[in-house]
Amino acid sequence: MYSFDTRVRYSECNYKGEATLASILDYLQDCCTFQSEDLGIGVEYLKDINRAWLLSSWQVDIIRYPVMGESIIIKTIPYEIKGIYGLRNFMIETARGEEIVKANSIWVYVDTVTGRPAKPDDDIKCKYPMEEKIDMEYLGRKLPKFSGGEAKEKKVVPHYFIDTNHHVNNSKYILFGEEYLPEDYTVHRIWAEYKNAAMLGDNIQALVADNEKGIYVSVTDGEGNVFANIIFE
Repeated sequence: MYSFDTRVRYSECNYKGEATLASILDYLQDCCTFQSEDLGIGVEYLKDINRAWLLSSWQVDIIRYPVMGESIIIKTIPYEIKGIYGLRNFMIETARGEEIVKANSIWVYVDTVTGRPAKPDDDIKCKYPMEEKIDMEYLGRKLPKFSGGEAKEKKVVPHYFIDTNHHVNNSKYILFGEEYLPEDYTVHRIWAEYKNAAMLGDNIQALVADNEKGIYVSVTDGEGNVFANIIFE
């Protein structure tokens, strides 16, 4: 298991003094990025061999939100590499050992020249120490089919949404979708499926509908192409 310790910063909190959804997702992304960097197979290594791990889907279960000033430990466990996919869990715990977030994620290994999935070679596969996956409910990679929904205003992807892959970062879709939740709607689970990568300057538009599980937000280009589908439970 790989982990790093941190403390919830004021700048990461909302008006309730709790870590925002985007901050929680950033903790998780940072944890797996730090692990890859420490193993010598991080961002620059992958860039040199024209490869990248892109998030296909994740499920984040929030038992309770970390609060401002709280010391927390973010942990990750890679538990399987299967074909083009890498599967990994995440946990956030307090310094006292209280488990407050559990997550599962599915990543796809991509050739950045062709844009097509590729199988990780043995140099990549043997570096990640595999462990048993954690005990949690697993929802799978694909969300229920989305239909209908109220179309919101179109916006343009700003530069601060873009990461080192020159795509909109995973957590920014959640931040964008969160804008369309009712006031004081408390999210205890995020289930997101990523389908296409939005780039700087692209149009993005949310389609929002009530779902039997929660509020469904489909992030599109406004022309029928889907970037991400998210259920906020």
